[in-house]
Amino acid sequence: MEAGRPPEWILDDVTTAPVAAVHEADDRPVIEIDRPARQTAPVVFSSPHSGRDYPAAFVAGSRLDPLTLRRSEDSFVDELFAAAPGYGAPLLKALFPRAFVDPNREAFELDPAMFEDTLPDFVNTRSARIAAGLGTLARVVASGEEIYDRLLTFADAERRIERYYKPYHGALRRLVDDTRDEFGACLLVDCHSMPSIGGPMDRDSGRHRVDFVLGDNHGRSCSPQIVDMMSTELRALGYNVARNDPYSGGYTTREYGRPGMRVHALQIEINRAIYMDERTMERGARMPDLAANIERLVALLTAVDATQLLPR
Repeated sequence: MEAGRPPEWILDDVTTAPVAAVHEADDRPVIEIDRPARQTAPVVFSSPHSGRDYPAAFVAGSRLDPLTLRRSEDSFVDELFAAAPGYGAPLLKALFPRAFVDPNREAFELDPAMFEDTLPDFVNTRSARIAAGLGTLARVVASGEEIYDRLLTFADAERRIERYYKPYHGALRRLVDDTRDEFGACLLVDCHSMPSIGGPMDRDSGRHRVDFVLGDNHGRSCSPQIVDMMSTELRALGYNVARNDPYSGGYTTREYGRPGMRVHALQIEINRAIYMDERTMERGARMPDLAANIERLVALLTAVDATQLLPR
């Protein structure tokens, strides 16, 4: 055990163990920003769902085994996009898991059935995401299993949002604003992965999915030229690509994507079957090849000139 770390800290290599469980009360960072030596591109990359530091109390209080808890992770997406700083763009990573707090939701998008007390009026309790069990505090993992064997309190939600959600979006907002101030415009690329088959809570339940889905909120969050460029490059690399189906973009795409205000947001979803073992949650033999192709995408995106992102 490393000096200075509390005994509650369980250090696991996620390639061989289900989770890395950490003591929630410690001062471990909840986000990480990989920055270039100098930012030279008007682009910010974000990975909100690849975190795998699981608070020990959360793991102990779940009705699920640790491996099943990981079903909601966008595993290794942060590694797939690790080349970004080398091309002059920062990469923001959430270190906490999506099953614990989901930063790709509104701050207070909560299912009242999960709580023992009455939620305040300002809480959004009626979204489609809540109906699917996937609010800011998820009720289920991506495969549909219930996470908790008890009711939570609203104070539980407030603590998680203050400790995890707000620092993530505070950092993301600063990166986007600073990039727009420096270059005149910003392209935010929100990086995700998806199960290879639609899950029980998805509208494409049971259907096999394409390799990549590009989400631009149905043309509202990103320049169509950027999306066309990405789609063309991915197809040239041999992948099949869809737009906005089954994912058109989550909270980050909708909230930050304001082309009229010189901020574009594009969500990228990668089929997990093309780079990992979805059963064991381990890296697959094809992951290095995919990472090399993702680096080609990063190079293409970071070559975008800020003038291409200005309102027409």
